[in-house]
Amino acid sequence: MLSSTIVVDARPEPEARRSETPVLPGGAFVEGQWQSADLTLDVRDPEDGTLVGRVCTSTAQDVRRAIAHIHRHLQIEPWPLRSRRQALEKAALLLGEQSARFATIIAAESSKTITEAEREVRRCIETLRLSAAASTELSGSTLDFEDSLASGHKIGWYSRKPVGIVAAITPFNDPLNLVAHKLGPALIAGNGVVLKPSERTPLSGLALVQLLLEAGVPSGRIAAIVSGPGVAEALVTDEQIDLISFTGGPRTAERIAAAAGAKKILSELGGNNATIVCADADPAAAAEAIVAGAFGVAGQNCLSVQRVYVQTSLFERVLEEVTRGTQALRTGPKFDRRTDVGPLISEDEARRVEDWVEEALAAGASVHAGGQRQGAFYEPTVLTDVPAQCRVLRDEVFGPVVTLMPFVEVSDAVHAANDSEYGLQAGIFTQSMDLALAMAENLHVGAVVINETSDIRIDSMPFGGFKKSGVGREGVRYAVHAMTEPKNTIVNLGESGAPRQLLGGLPERTTP
Repeated sequence: MLSSTIVVDARPEPEARRSETPVLPGGAFVEGQWQSADLTLDVRDPEDGTLVGRVCTSTAQDVRRAIAHIHRHLQIEPWPLRSRRQALEKAALLLGEQSARFATIIAAESSKTITEAEREVRRCIETLRLSAAASTELSGSTLDFEDSLASGHKIGWYSRKPVGIVAAITPFNDPLNLVAHKLGPALIAGNGVVLKPSERTPLSGLALVQLLLEAGVPSGRIAAIVSGPGVAEALVTDEQIDLISFTGGPRTAERIAAAAGAKKILSELGGNNATIVCADADPAAAAEAIVAGAFGVAGQNCLSVQRVYVQTSLFERVLEEVTRGTQALRTGPKFDRRTDVGPLISEDEARRVEDWVEEALAAGASVHAGGQRQGAFYEPTVLTDVPAQCRVLRDEVFGPVVTLMPFVEVSDAVHAANDSEYGLQAGIFTQSMDLALAMAENLHVGAVVINETSDIRIDSMPFGGFKKSGVGREGVRYAVHAMTEPKNTIVNLGESGAPRQLLGGLPERTTP
């Protein structure tokens, strides 16, 4: 069996690394105050179990108090759009100044290497900047009374108003930027927001709340609660929550929808993303992109490349190139800048991935690279000959595993790519733009990327998918629209028309 190498003995000195991890002011933010009691929930580095920090174990009553506090302040504490924009602009500047601190927090508590963490901080700065700029999305328009038989003597306009209070529930794999994708649009739109970050990686989100408060976000507009008995249910079922923005798995989303009742819900639920390599593609370029797209963040990325369909004439060449590129990856300590792939978020998750791969191998699959686990680390793995019923093909792996499959006709590859419960994004490699556009038209996904893999996102684009990949779209301006509603204002001028009455006896205008 060919394999990359898991390096576990070349890590930086742990004490020096931990000393850089900042202490946050509290383990939850409720009723405008940081909570420093009940810090009983440990946050540990998945790489080695080292304690990174502690946060609060909260209660359902804490959730209700947090929501009620925000509800009161929305009624009594105006926060003009100009001030909202300025606060988010300042937050982007502050994050730039504190980028090293935030990258250290991300890498310490999550699966990301320090290089990946730094990249996430840069993206978060962009998300905050885009959120501030989205103030322009809150303008309205006049209503077309003059063009209606029912107009009478009326005029009107609509403006966009905040929905109220947003519940923001975020996952572990992008613990800073996905928080910003919910908090930034919610705040610029004028809402209050209650954040529930993943209990596996809560420190990044809490640090962002701290930074937003420092930048001028009123304490009556924001709260953060991590975990505790009944906390999630209390958050999604509270009658004063007007919108739930959730990123996670489909089964959790179904439970939220069933519990929440008649609430607006935005959900991004992951993917099982396909890339199609046609016979006229550059095999080396395609293989390089596949390796990069399959194994970033140890494959724990909703845009990760999971299924690759290669036309038969190129299959062996692409397989060879992907295998070589995968074997060249270095799996090891997150704070070592030579590391390409860090650990999974837990040893349990690494064992799950191991089980799925073993299931495929027992069913007749072949492994060309990887296939080995050590603790929370799982080697980047390349498979072929995987039977269609295996979980590494049917379900979202959310780990460093990619499967290559040959195809004869392009139509077969498109059909196979669509044969999934998910429909997030897909990649196509071909030199024929006509062919690429025809394929793109028939792929049932939220985005098709031509001459790249599915692993592409900019924070301004409408982001989401079809089928079990979610409901609605993120991307800052699209989230702002979802987190507001149009409100009409209509003025009845009376039968004769108020403007003409106000003119009194002035003569009518005549043409000279």
